[in-house]
Parts: sequence; structure tokens; C-alpha cells
Amino acid sequence: MHFDRRRFLASLSSAAAAAFLLRGAHGFAGAPARLPDLANDPARPEYHFLPQHNWMNDPNGPIWWKGNYHLFYQLNPGAAVWGDMHWGHAVSTDMVHWKHEPIALAPTPGGPDSEGCFSGSAVVRDGVPTIIYTGVQNAPPDQVTLHDGSDKLRETQLLATAEEDGLLSWKKLATPVIAAPPQGMTVTGFRDPCPWREADGWYMAVGSGERGKGGCALLYRSQDLRQWEYLHPLASGKPNGLKAVNPCDSGEMWECPDFFEVNGQHCLLYSTEGKVIWTTGDYDRRAHLYIANNQGVLDHGAFYAPKSFVAPDGRRILWGWIQETRPVAEYAAAGWAGMMSLPRVLTIDKDGQLNMSVASEVSALRGTEERATVKQDSPFRRSLPTLRRELALRVTGEVGGARVRLLAGGKTAWEYQIDANRAMIRKGAGVPLPQSKGAQPLFRMFLDGSVIETITGGQEAITSRVYTLKPGETELEVSVVRRGAIELSQWPLSTISPDRLTS
Repeated sequence: MHFDRRRFLASLSSAAAAAFLLRGAHGFAGAPARLPDLANDPARPEYHFLPQHNWMNDPNGPIWWKGNYHLFYQLNPGAAVWGDMHWGHAVSTDMVHWKHEPIALAPTPGGPDSEGCFSGSAVVRDGVPTIIYTGVQNAPPDQVTLHDGSDKLRETQLLATAEEDGLLSWKKLATPVIAAPPQGMTVTGFRDPCPWREADGWYMAVGSGERGKGGCALLYRSQDLRQWEYLHPLASGKPNGLKAVNPCDSGEMWECPDFFEVNGQHCLLYSTEGKVIWTTGDYDRRAHLYIANNQGVLDHGAFYAPKSFVAPDGRRILWGWIQETRPVAEYAAAGWAGMMSLPRVLTIDKDGQLNMSVASEVSALRGTEERATVKQDSPFRRSLPTLRRELALRVTGEVGGARVRLLAGGKTAWEYQIDANRAMIRKGAGVPLPQSKGAQPLFRMFLDGSVIETITGGQEAITSRVYTLKPGETELEVSVVRRGAIELSQWPLSTISPDRLTS
């Protein structure tokens, strides 16, 4: 969650780093003095949610309330780089079209979140929407909890309650609801609270870990969301053996734990080592311990720090932060960085496998469908007048292999292969390819500017960033390798705003 900032600032002298953060992105490395023309930036998505400009990272506190979906997120309102964390806020009736709202949470000078309002969750208690989040402030060395190389911030868990039904105004408690990690524990971090309700009260997991022992989710219990009792780790992992300044790189810190039940089974997500791990397993409600039986990588690409919630129809919906993969100087000059993934619906099958699909609401963006049968001797190739496209592939019989490419100027800019061994290949790396189930397409791709989200077999996802694509100069190619045929469907997708500013 914080590695982009740490690595970027480490590349500068302390004076240069301070000056950068004070003056914002547009005073950096010759960046333009005025805001860039975002409406004509072909790399900027047109149907993914993102702020009107500047930096976004983790989704926070998604919630359905009084007929609207509310999505909060980490926002730097003053620059297109990480820093000065606030909670941005947007509202929607369909999880696709959004209206920007005023900032929900901002640092309080002199308060426990004076250096930033970090990630957290939203729940409803006694009819009142309530946010629990991590605040950070400067602290003496013996009170520091955030150990990422800077080692100067204390993390505490804070609470705020909504003052009206639009969720536009929030009242903070002045003091933390959890002021310090468990006694006797020297943590690698202490953040990103995830609360849930059980029959005997509220429970909450907080991301943490210890050097040499591994990451963990610490479990707390409360009756009122204000007084919390520490119980024990809900679940723990092991380090990967690497020596790293940032414990997130060595597996000694779990960020953004998300614990929930779906289809009568339990799932724990956590972010570490630059990726999101999903686990499914057994939760003992008496001992309040979770044992993972299955696990995997949620998304093999530029995707991190997800957060889920329950939609009014009972679906478990997941949002994730899509990261930038270009140099900091480039996205700082572009004036924007980061966006939300498309909403994904999570289910767990009888074997404990986590399945996902893009929420059906996104289909409302579709234009006229184009279908084609792709065989070995007749590849499908089309020029794309816009960079807004959905693609679905279905296998009608045995296929020796298939390939999807995006070409820029006649050269391959992005490629995805499905081979005869039922593995999907990306830049030489293979991951398991599940069998397509029922009506679920073998492969779905969503192209939006520089973003490509793919889900294969309803299980394996890869989010890619490609910055060289341009409308009218990009071609889509689908081909079959060796034998067989594939049924292809594709749709142009409409933009959610006329000027790439989301609402």
C-alpha cells in the first residue's frame, strides 16, 4: 500500500522529497505548471472509476446506504503521487456511473490522524453508518508502528460516525478506539481494520505482523465499536525468507485484511509481497480462529489492497486498487494516478475455490455485439476506434491454443496466450487455467485506455497496464493455434462521462 511512496522518496534527497510533497506533482521534473488536458489523455480510463485528478489508492469502506452505493478511497487531493492521505468519496446507483462527493475524512491538525487518514471499513451500528480507519501521526521511536524504512509514524485505529444520510459529514472521536498494538508485541505494522458482526458482538481484524514470524491479522472484540478487547491472531503466515526494509516485501506484514462469509464458507484476503492472497477455510466461532484450507493469488497483475462489501441483493462485491506501472515522473506529470477495478462478484464453490466475475451492471455499457468464429486459418483482426472494449471467448471443442493480442503501430503491445496444456501465459509466466463452467466464458477482457482487466475461467485474473495504445491506431487480434475453433463476442463500451472526469 505504501511502497510506491517509499521507493519514490528514497530516490530523492530528503530536501528534494520534502519540496516535492509540498509543491505537488506539477512542480516536479519539468511537469506543466497547469493541469494537463485529462479529457484528451488516451491512457486515462473512461469507464473505470477514478478521481477527477491526482492520486488514488486503496478502496475504503464500500457500503450500500439509503438507496445508494458509497465508495470511499485513499486520495491525495494535492498531487498525483502518494502522500497526504484523505478519504475521497463517490456515490452511485449502479456501481458503474458515479458522482463525486466532497472529501469524507481529512487529517486533523494535532490529532491522531494528523499525518494521514489511512485505510479502513464502514459498517452500520444501530442505524448509524460508522467508519473505523487507521490514523497516523509522528511519534517517538518507542511508539512507532509503521516500519517501512521511514519508521516515524504511529498507527492507531479511529472511529467516525455519519451525521446525515448523504454520508457527506462525519464526526470523529477525538481519541483512538485502539491506541496501540497488543502489549509485548513488536509489530511491523498496525493498520487497515476490518470489522464484522457476530451473534455475541462485533469483531475486527487489523493487519499486522512481526519480524521473523510473518504477517498476521490481529483479532479484537467489542460490544459498541468503541471499547475493544484484543483476543489473539485470527490467522498468521510465515515470512518468505527475503531480507527487506519493508516487511510487506518479505511477507512479515499483512495489509488490508478482508474477512467475510460467502456461500456459507469463509474467506480471508490480505495483501503482501506486492500481491493479494485469497484463502478459503474453516472459522471456529467459539475459539474465533480461522484455518485456511485453500489459497491462491487473487490477481496476477497491477492490482492491490482490495475491499469487499455486501450488495442489497446479497452479492459479495469486491473493489481493488489498479496501480500505475510507469515511472513516477510520468504519472506525476500526467496529473492522475490509480483507479478502481471494475466491481467483481465473489463466490466460493464446493471445493473451496474462490470464483469471480465482473458485476452484471457493467453490461449496461455495451454497444452492439459483434460475433465471429475464429479458426486456425481465419484469425479475427479489427482496428479499434476507441480504447473501450469488452471481449469474451468461448471454446466450442478441443482447441490446441489461442492468442489475444493488442497491436500498436503493427507491433505487439500486449499479448495473452492460452496453450494446449490449459495454462495461460503472460510474458513467459504461467498460472493454472481452470475449466470454463456452464455459461461462464473461458476468457473475458475489458480494455479501457491503458487498463486491461482479464478473468479466465471465472478464477484467474490479470490486470495489465499498457501506455502505448491509441484509439484508431490500435488493433485487436484473436487467433487459434494449431487446431479447433473459438466463438468470439465483442462489444464497444460507452464512457461514463463526456470528459474522462468520471462524473
